[in-house]
Amino acid sequence: MKLTQFTHGRAVVLMVVVTLMWSIAGVVTRQLESARSFEITFWRSFFTLLSLLIILPMFQGRVVFAKIRSGGRALWLSGVCWSVMFTAFMVALTLTTVANVLVTMAASPLITALLARVFIGHRIPPRTWLAIVMAGAGIAWMYGGQMDLSSHLGGTLVALLVPLASAANWTVVQHSRAHGQNIDLVPAVLVGAGISSLATLPLAFPLSATPHDIGLLALLGLFQLAIPCVLAVLCAGVLKAPEVALLALLEVIFGILLAWVGANEVPGASVLTGGALVIVALVINELIGWRQKS
Repeated sequence: MKLTQFTHGRAVVLMVVVTLMWSIAGVVTRQLESARSFEITFWRSFFTLLSLLIILPMFQGRVVFAKIRSGGRALWLSGVCWSVMFTAFMVALTLTTVANVLVTMAASPLITALLARVFIGHRIPPRTWLAIVMAGAGIAWMYGGQMDLSSHLGGTLVALLVPLASAANWTVVQHSRAHGQNIDLVPAVLVGAGISSLATLPLAFPLSATPHDIGLLALLGLFQLAIPCVLAVLCAGVLKAPEVALLALLEVIFGILLAWVGANEVPGASVLTGGALVIVALVINELIGWRQKS
């Protein structure tokens, strides 16, 4: 599908699907037998790279490799951002709790809004600022009682790289579009997967993944990273950067629900309350936006 075929509404719906695909990582990794930490990151990034080496030439032909060579600074900056996101999330999980990582990632919409305002002059509507605050408060409420910065400071700082890289990535995409640069940034996801694979391979040894594990990680590489990340880049060409980051918070909600159903991890009352607040914030922001556009 070409970028020009995307309407704002379709891009919103597609981003919701993207976050659902992103959210399967937790429930799938619960089924792993022996692969751990950096090895999980390596195999997931490797299969993302392999998937994109097949998918992108199918849709774009061999010209995709020429695009990488001639993509310029924007493409390579985006690729570095993707590699940081692919890698930092898993590294942070080896250093601190999932709750700490998710609460830290809740800063993504605010950081994205600030970078978009500073570097590309996006005016952030009051409704989006309110939704950012509500969504951040909801996720903080969900996990705030479990935060322990004193003993997990290193992991929290590594986790902070995820929203920083995400904000920088969407800003790079939006900046290139705003300045009329007809650069296809979809191959940047391939670049990011390649960098992440190379960076984590030395740390993944000794490899201990079973064939069962490799099969599941191949599934993640294709359906949890390769396909949704490419779709997210396409959506970023239509949606404003803060909207993309705000919608991406649904990954947390979907992840909790999938873990509930698929791994029997029943969420507490605070998780349900905070998740409801996030969803309400997203719905209100989009409904007001659609009404103003109509």
